[in-house]
Amino acid sequence: MKSFIPILFAAIMLAACGGAKQSNESQDTEPIPSEETTETENVEKPQEIEEAAKENTEEAVEETQPVYKLNEANWVIERLDGSKEKNVLITIDDAPDKHSLEMAEILNRLGVKAIFFVNGHFLDTPEEEERLKKIHDMGFAIGNHTYSHPNLTQISEEEQKQEIVSLNKRVKEITGVSPAFFRAPFGMNTDYSKEIAAQEGMMLMNWTYGYDWEKKYQNPDSLSEIMVGSPYLTNGANLLMHDREWTKDALEDIVKGLQSKGYSIADPDLIEAPKRAN
Repeated sequence: MKSFIPILFAAIMLAACGGAKQSNESQDTEPIPSEETTETENVEKPQEIEEAAKENTEEAVEETQPVYKLNEANWVIERLDGSKEKNVLITIDDAPDKHSLEMAEILNRLGVKAIFFVNGHFLDTPEEEERLKKIHDMGFAIGNHTYSHPNLTQISEEEQKQEIVSLNKRVKEITGVSPAFFRAPFGMNTDYSKEIAAQEGMMLMNWTYGYDWEKKYQNPDSLSEIMVGSPYLTNGANLLMHDREWTKDALEDIVKGLQSKGYSIADPDLIEAPKRAN
């Protein structure tokens, strides 16, 4: 009996060890995903990448398709799809003087776009440069309004070129992008200024109406009333405003007043570039 007990104990121990080994082997054979395996599973196939890139490209093209064209006979914008949806274009001259940045912030808060036409003599200081950069970074279109705001019909062709081209270079230095639009001071173009604007890839632009330089409209209430109630307010109207304190103070009422009349504010980036002869 005494010799049987050690034998029984040895048998039990051997059985236990064998079970433990079998259990460990079972655990060891269970697959553990490595980083390499995980990465391989998550890598997109070339075809999937190509299809995704194609979809993204198509979406980007869709987003940048022009919606409007500019009628150079009367400077209104017209919808390319021929629909009767009412739109107006907001433009602001003499930027970035004292009030342009705040005007851009107001428009941005209201969710509407505009063109800010820039003069070079408002880009003389780092503070003025920063204003322009902020306006551009908010997504507003930048236009060329000449370097020093001369009457182009009264200066030489060489001076006209300098006024236009030097400002384009200055704007590009600050924003990284050249202006897409050109508006001559006082709306007075010459054949040569039109030629230079075309060479620089800019769209010519004048306006339908504006009032903020007239003394009787140099207060927010009168200005907002006439801008919304003007007899010249029609579908596609091209509205001219300036960097002025009273215009800044009237701006929100002008936008909301136009919208209450059923007008949408057009995005200038969606205006079709004109086809120019080579």
